[in-house]
Amino acid sequence: MELNQYQIVLVNLDPTIGSEIKKTRLCVIISPDEMNKFLRTIIVAPMTTTSRKYPTRIEVKHNRKIGWIVVDQIRTIDKQRIIKILGRLSQPEIKEMKSVIKEAFVD
Repeated sequence: MELNQYQIVLVNLDPTIGSEIKKTRLCVIISPDEMNKFLRTIIVAPMTTTSRKYPTRIEVKHNRKIGWIVVDQIRTIDKQRIIKILGRLSQPEIKEMKSVIKEAFVD
């Protein structure tokens, strides 16, 4: 399975500890393709269907449902946790995600 940046994938995030997002849920791959190709791990941001308007949450539409990418819960996972590929972010969603990541972690 070829995994690419900005794909939406179904991931089993359990087991978790404390306030980490748990369960099997949608995640967005945020690691670059060069890393995804060669490493056995991948960096994802989980998604949720319930969220407040935090500056680190990005609203997206997938399968005609509204969800939020939780940038404040980014984590590195083994590729074995990925169950299947479900889609990809739109160009406007990718642009917003890059902006939120830059704002949160770079500037």
